[in-house]
Amino acid sequence: MSIQLYGFWRSLASFRVRVALKLKGLSFEETSVDILSGEQFKPDYDAVNTERVVPTLIHDGRRIFQSLAILEYLDDIKPEPRLLPSDPADRAYVRALALMTVADSHPLVTPRVRNHLSAQFGADNAAIEKWATHWATEGLATYERLLAKRQSTPFVLGAEPGIADICIAGQVVGAHFLKLDLTPFPTVARLAEHCFSLPAFATSHPFEQPGYRAR
Repeated sequence: MSIQLYGFWRSLASFRVRVALKLKGLSFEETSVDILSGEQFKPDYDAVNTERVVPTLIHDGRRIFQSLAILEYLDDIKPEPRLLPSDPADRAYVRALALMTVADSHPLVTPRVRNHLSAQFGADNAAIEKWATHWATEGLATYERLLAKRQSTPFVLGAEPGIADICIAGQVVGAHFLKLDLTPFPTVARLAEHCFSLPAFATSHPFEQPGYRAR
């Protein structure tokens, strides 16, 4: 199985896909696309992904983009271990948890949003960091409220991590970038601790990628 991943060390969406590939035991080669310097807008990458974002997964010539779609695709091509449960209600629950990061919180702190805040509204670095801190904290608080009502054991749906755990761990990675205190979110922090005790999560963390170490 030939898998190529176009990603970036700092990209939370790339982190999610890295974790899923490693949980599945699928080998892959990652090509870095520096989304901070604008490499995603160059013709070579535009030919790979016309949305001009990361990640993009190429499997046997097929191009899959958007991290949540990639995770579900990986579940289809290699069903075990499962990332999505078979029960319809449980599937809806974990998808909803995943979308809180993928659709609600993370899109508001991406480089293109930060750049637009600066270019269109004259926001300086301090203002942009406050913006990012606000939305990252909102995401953590929402997860805390929901997880506290349905305790994880130790993961969202039992003994093995799945799509919701991957996305919540990504929300915590965003908190690491911003140096946020997780003390107000003990349920989220406990879940993240279980996640990052696993090699698939720990070795996928942005701070463990060659691009971070080479800064």
